[in-house]
Amino acid sequence: MTFPFQSISNISFFQPPAFLMIGIPGMEAAHSWISIPFSSMYTVALTGNCLILLAIRRTPSLHQPMYYFLSMLALSDVGLTLSTLPTTLAVLWFDYRLIGFNACLAQMFFLHFFSVVESSVLLAMSFDRVVAISNPLRYAAVLTNNVIIKIGVAIIARATLSLFPLPFLLKRLNYCPGKILLSHSFCFHADVMKRACADITVNILYGLYVVLSTVGVDSLLIVLSYTLILHTVMGLASPRERTRALNTCVSHILAVLVFYIPVIGVSMIHRFGKHLPHIVHALVAYVYLVVPPVLNPVIYSVKSKPIRGAMLRVLRKKGQG
Repeated sequence: MTFPFQSISNISFFQPPAFLMIGIPGMEAAHSWISIPFSSMYTVALTGNCLILLAIRRTPSLHQPMYYFLSMLALSDVGLTLSTLPTTLAVLWFDYRLIGFNACLAQMFFLHFFSVVESSVLLAMSFDRVVAISNPLRYAAVLTNNVIIKIGVAIIARATLSLFPLPFLLKRLNYCPGKILLSHSFCFHADVMKRACADITVNILYGLYVVLSTVGVDSLLIVLSYTLILHTVMGLASPRERTRALNTCVSHILAVLVFYIPVIGVSMIHRFGKHLPHIVHALVAYVYLVVPPVLNPVIYSVKSKPIRGAMLRVLRKKGQG
C-alpha cells in the first residue's frame, strides 16, 4: 500500500492526510475469524441498549429517576459502540486500514466524549442510590424531572468542555511522515499524540488533567457515595431491610466495576506498560471500549426484574407485530 505523503520529508510542518490502523497485532491472518465475536458483541451491545431504551420509554411504571439514569447509561453505551464500530469492522472485515486525519480527530473526540459521559452517568446513578436509601421519603421531591434534565445537560456540557480542546491540541503538532501507524483500529488520544515529531508535554498534561478531573473525581465520589450508603444500611435494624437496600445497588455496583476496571487497566498500560507486547495494549483497549456496552444490558436485564419484564414485553410486541 502506498501513500501520497511518503515522499515528503524535508518540510517544516507536516500533518498526514491519513493514519494507518491495525486490528489485532500479530493475528492479521485470522482477522476474518476474529470479526465474528466482534460483530456479535457489537450486535448485542446495540440491540441490548436500544431494547432498554424502548422498554423504559414504553413502560409508564419505569418513568422514575433510577430508570431515566439507566436510559442515559444506555445512550452513552450506544454512542461508545458506534464510535468504534465502523473502523474496527472495516479493518477486520475488509482490511481497510486508512482513516483521514480529521476523521481520526473526530472519532477520538466522540470516543472519549462518550467515555466521560458514561463515567458521569454512573456518578449520577450513585447519587440516585444515596438519596433513595438515605432519604427515601424525599426521593421524589429531590429528584424531580427538572433536576434530572439539569443533571443530563450538565453531564453533556462537562464532557464537551473537557474534551473540546483535544483535537486542536493535536492539530497544532508537527507529525513525522514515517510515523502514521496507529496501535488500534480506532483513534485514541494517547496513541495519536505519540505519532508527532514535536514536544507533546502540553498534550500529556492536558490528557492527564481530563482523566483526573472526570473519571478520577467520579470514581472517588462514587466510593464516597457507597460509604454513605453502607453507613445508612448498617443503621437499619432489620437484616432483611439491609439486604433489600443493598440489593437495589447490585446492578449499579456491577456496572461501575465493568466500566472502571478496564479504564484503570488502559491508563496503567499506556503509562507504565510500554514494555508489554502490542497485543496486550490492543486487547485491553478493546475490553475497555466493547465490553461495558455489551455487559450493561445483560446486568440490568438479569438483576432488575422491572427492566427484564419490560424488555420481554417489547420483544413480545415485536414478535406479534
